[in-house]
Amino acid sequence: MNKNKEALLLTRCLSIALLGALLLPGRAHADPVSIALHSVQGGATAVLPADLGSPLSMGMITLPSAGAAVAISVTGLTGQSNYLVELLVLGASSAWNTLRLEVIDPLRDGDDGLDVVPYHEMVPGGFSTSNNSDGLSFAQDAGLERSALFAGGSATVNADETTDRGDVLTFAGVAGAAGELRLKFGLRDYAGGRDFLVLFSAADSVATPEPASMFLIGTGLAGLAAIRRRRRGAEVAG
Repeated sequence: MNKNKEALLLTRCLSIALLGALLLPGRAHADPVSIALHSVQGGATAVLPADLGSPLSMGMITLPSAGAAVAISVTGLTGQSNYLVELLVLGASSAWNTLRLEVIDPLRDGDDGLDVVPYHEMVPGGFSTSNNSDGLSFAQDAGLERSALFAGGSATVNADETTDRGDVLTFAGVAGAAGELRLKFGLRDYAGGRDFLVLFSAADSVATPEPASMFLIGTGLAGLAAIRRRRRGAEVAG
């Protein structure tokens, strides 16, 4: 009798455990979403995560100079769903001031008629810029966070996403950011299941003084210091 009760109790416990597992929220690796590195430019590098997690993590990219770019392929977003995405960006420091994001649409997929052509030089072959009717976007009007935070500050966010020029986000004012930029933004594929790119690029190069300029600045400061010493000496003598 006791053995029968123990067996029944064990069966009930296992049933409860299985039901609990089914009710737990699914991780992103169970979702159909997947990402892959498509291409890099200008010495950029990328480290993509094995588990996307939730919010979706795209890992980490490094953009060493203005003009450097990373294109990441995104596949399997659920139609009419909004996704919050996170990414770490390295390389801003004193090299560039603006991080630019753009949705890049596959070429000849039936919705290129409204595209503004010619496409700019950073658009990879076989792809086009996004227009206002293709359903690919940074999930405008969804209320998802858009930010690029760094130690001591945050970027100024601007969007160009309601015309056929493309879907573009810019995060400006990051020159001198110590360490990394912690980037957050939204993505949406209204139709669902399509393969498209998100292009990350560094813009607005920060000028650094040339050696000759530094020499002139140093010489000027030394001259000012000499003039001050002479004036003090004259005052003492007077």
